[in-house]
Amino acid sequence: MPPSDSRSQRKRPKEPAAPKMPRSLAVARWPEHDLEDDRTYRSMAFTGLDLSNRDVEIADFEGCRLVDTGFAGTRLHRAGFVDVEFERCDLSTMAARMSTVQRGRVSSSRLTGTAWTECAFRDVLFDGCRADLARFRFSTFAGTVFRDCSMPEADFQNADLRGVRFERCDLTRAQFSQAQMDGARFADCTLVGIGGVTSFKGAVVRSQDAQGLLYVLAGAMGITIEE
Repeated sequence: MPPSDSRSQRKRPKEPAAPKMPRSLAVARWPEHDLEDDRTYRSMAFTGLDLSNRDVEIADFEGCRLVDTGFAGTRLHRAGFVDVEFERCDLSTMAARMSTVQRGRVSSSRLTGTAWTECAFRDVLFDGCRADLARFRFSTFAGTVFRDCSMPEADFQNADLRGVRFERCDLTRAQFSQAQMDGARFADCTLVGIGGVTSFKGAVVRSQDAQGLLYVLAGAMGITIEE
């Protein structure tokens, strides 16, 4: 019997749990389903609605699909997103604080300048998103994957990134100061000019990605690299 291929025996990384979507969704309409304080939106499909520049205290989305929907500039406090899908949504400059996302998928969406502060993400997939200047300070992540995302200058300061996966992401000049990164994995990512490189203790980085860390790490240790 030929020797087994060790690569075939490797366990594939576990994907985030998929959102549990209802069999049927009611159509959300404006202004009936505009963002309002202390309101729950359940089993609804939002398509092409403009919910930008709102200021909302406590709002919950459960079992909802949001497509081509705008949240640009909207401020959310203690919002909850459970079993929710965002597709081609504009979340740029949206600010969420002390909010949660559980079993969520965010695909092909714009998160430029969005701020998620002191938030919690569990089983969330960010796929093909533009998230330059996005801020996730003091947030916690579990079972979360960032895949094929453009994230120059993203800020994960003081975030709990233990076990998070970054796959094929541009993280040029991203900030990781004081982040917890034990078990975080980086594969085929751009890591040039990142901040907080000393927080990478316990992270797993592919060899080709590690080259981008060389000059940053050397600078942090006071080492001069000559050609």
